[in-house]
Amino acid sequence: MNETVSSRVAAIQMVSGSDLDANLDEARRLLNQAADDGARVAVLPENFAVLATAQMLECGNIEAGSAPVIREFLADQARELGIWIVGGSLPIASRPDGTAAGHRVRAACLVFDDLGTEVARYDKIHLFDAMVEDAHGQYRESDTFEPGNQVVTVDTPAGKLGMAICYDLRFPELFRALREQGAEWVCLPSAFTWQTGDAHWHPLIRARAIENQLWMVAAGQGGQNSERRRTYGHSLICDPWGKVVAEWAEGPGVVTAELDLQRLQALRQRMPVWEHRRL
Repeated sequence: MNETVSSRVAAIQMVSGSDLDANLDEARRLLNQAADDGARVAVLPENFAVLATAQMLECGNIEAGSAPVIREFLADQARELGIWIVGGSLPIASRPDGTAAGHRVRAACLVFDDLGTEVARYDKIHLFDAMVEDAHGQYRESDTFEPGNQVVTVDTPAGKLGMAICYDLRFPELFRALREQGAEWVCLPSAFTWQTGDAHWHPLIRARAIENQLWMVAAGQGGQNSERRRTYGHSLICDPWGKVVAEWAEGPGVVTAELDLQRLQALRQRMPVWEHRRL
């Protein structure tokens, strides 16, 4: 990968609901906007097409079959727009090796190149089982999802991408492993709750960027997704110094920025924290 390349990346924010077709139509509109804004890679949010827990298993079985709807949508959009797409997350009822995920699904983030070819898959490792003081109250992703176990990086036009999803943000060892594999930027498709996002979204993203000297591209759900669920939004792009260079607070939208890899490498040389580790 040429370290002097600067490439424009987009973080797309959505307020997905229970209607799959409506969600895909909105994703199409925003992907077109990202392409018009010059993005070479666009990152969609977590659960961009399917948000309701009750729909996950049925959709996951379709996506694992011979006629997937969401996967075909992503491939078609990448091909038609001529951009790379990081497909947020979607349910898939099979593991990367093709075996069935039993009575659960995997929360998978798929990467498609500009020819519409699926070039990478990351299955969410850390699952959100927590009590939150909101209308939803309790979240138990492990009831529906089987955790992944593979750290994934992939070369893109914007540099080597490390892959993470939402709750993964709270586990710095994953980001260490991504940097170890050569990641220059990390995608973070998310659906943070309003309460946890308001408290922790910005400090955690900035910390992961600073600790590992990485660009962070965080694409979130941002609004009232249902009667009981409000997501935090604030989709953003953060540079490796911890500065937020672009942000979209609430509602559907797109933010873009150039990921300057030459500047990234210069920072790593001036402050070689990776070589200073002792543990």
